[in-house]
Amino acid sequence: MSVLEGLQPEKVFYYFEDICSIPHGSRNTKLISDYVVAFAKRHGFRYVQDEYNNVIIYKPSTGASEDTVILQGHLDMVCEKEEDCDIDFELEGLRLEVQGDLVSADGTTLGGDDGIAVAYMLAILDSDDIIHPNLECVFTVDEEIGMLGATALDMSLLKGRKLLNIDSEEEGHLLVSCAGGATAEIRVPILRRGAKGKRFHLTVSGLTGGHSGTEIDKGRANADIIMGKLLSELLLMDDSMKLISINGGLKDNAIPVKAEADIITDRYDELEPNLSGIFSKIREDYADFDPDMKLGITASTKTELYPLDELQNLGFIMAYGKLPYGVTQYSEDIEGLVQTSLNLGIIETTDNEIKLIYSVRSSVSDEKKALLEELEMIARSLGASFKIEGEYPAWEYVKDSKVRDIMLPVYKEMSGKDMIVEAIHAGLECGIFSDALEGLDAVSFGPDIYDIHTPKERLSISSVSRTWEYIKAVLAKF
Repeated sequence: MSVLEGLQPEKVFYYFEDICSIPHGSRNTKLISDYVVAFAKRHGFRYVQDEYNNVIIYKPSTGASEDTVILQGHLDMVCEKEEDCDIDFELEGLRLEVQGDLVSADGTTLGGDDGIAVAYMLAILDSDDIIHPNLECVFTVDEEIGMLGATALDMSLLKGRKLLNIDSEEEGHLLVSCAGGATAEIRVPILRRGAKGKRFHLTVSGLTGGHSGTEIDKGRANADIIMGKLLSELLLMDDSMKLISINGGLKDNAIPVKAEADIITDRYDELEPNLSGIFSKIREDYADFDPDMKLGITASTKTELYPLDELQNLGFIMAYGKLPYGVTQYSEDIEGLVQTSLNLGIIETTDNEIKLIYSVRSSVSDEKKALLEELEMIARSLGASFKIEGEYPAWEYVKDSKVRDIMLPVYKEMSGKDMIVEAIHAGLECGIFSDALEGLDAVSFGPDIYDIHTPKERLSISSVSRTWEYIKAVLAKF
């Protein structure tokens, strides 16, 4: 039974519900890509599907315009879920819910970022009564893990030099510039030794989380970083404590909401009061932003792994407790705009290594380079390997823009308000398209979506409807 039946615009929500029924997390995009291709075949559209699962669908102009406009969004979503949620993101769709004006998913992220762009494009392609120029609808993949699809896309397949990217989450905001970024991976080899003591499992949970770009300046706690502070402070109180494993976070571009560690100590009677005291001070620092932060301490029966060698234990934990995180530089030109930041999104332990994955962002290339060099120095000090992946360019502001000249007055006419033109501290595929397509005139916009990249994500139904009317009005002007 359809959960979204009756919502308007009907076609948009029909396709959005279809999309949500198909597993489409990053690196798991074959099914959703094939769904888009099947749509193109059904409607007789010319299309291209590449080896990476990117899809382009071409639709001729429905009016007199000979102009070509690129509509673009990404197929993948960030897959985060609550602790008690049993959904398997690799195999199952989402469980949609409607409450008032909001669509959400039970216990998981909704993938409105960027499923709503896919739904808008399919609805436009499926309509015969919308006036528009020649369209090149571009569906990219793996945007959430470094814009890998856009980076791999053969841009020679595109004729258009005007780009409407539908990957923004605030109605009435027109994005015209964004930060560049990269993913940094540190792999620390582990030496393990047997040790006496009692084993314990620690958890930090209940955090708000969020997008590591747009929410990095909101004062929210990072579970991976909090666990590092806990362990380093604990080691100063209990030098018998040794780390067995540490795990937290699912995506480098999401602020982690939970982290877990297994430790061993022979001063176990002191463990709970020591940790409770440390945690109490940390929680005070985040009381306004993460009031539901929790610490769990339970005895563990796991014995399959030895703890870290004593010397490495000391070196790693003390370095872990001081890892950089958050905003490192604000813009001097635009008040309140984050210029440079980094987020420890994932930490994982295997038998023989600990892996840390950072998302680094900056609108200034030299600052991004400096942050990556700092992380590399930390890696080398730990005897670890260091690798940079998914590097993408900043999207620079274009002074003269025909697209903006269309978008702004249309919005003012429809809403009676001025559209807010701004830069954003997050990666957008506009940077990659602009870097590859000389003379590209690009903007990014979208309906209201709240708490993206978290299980609290919600999509505004009324905003989707208003943005739909706005897109149609804009396309008619080209």
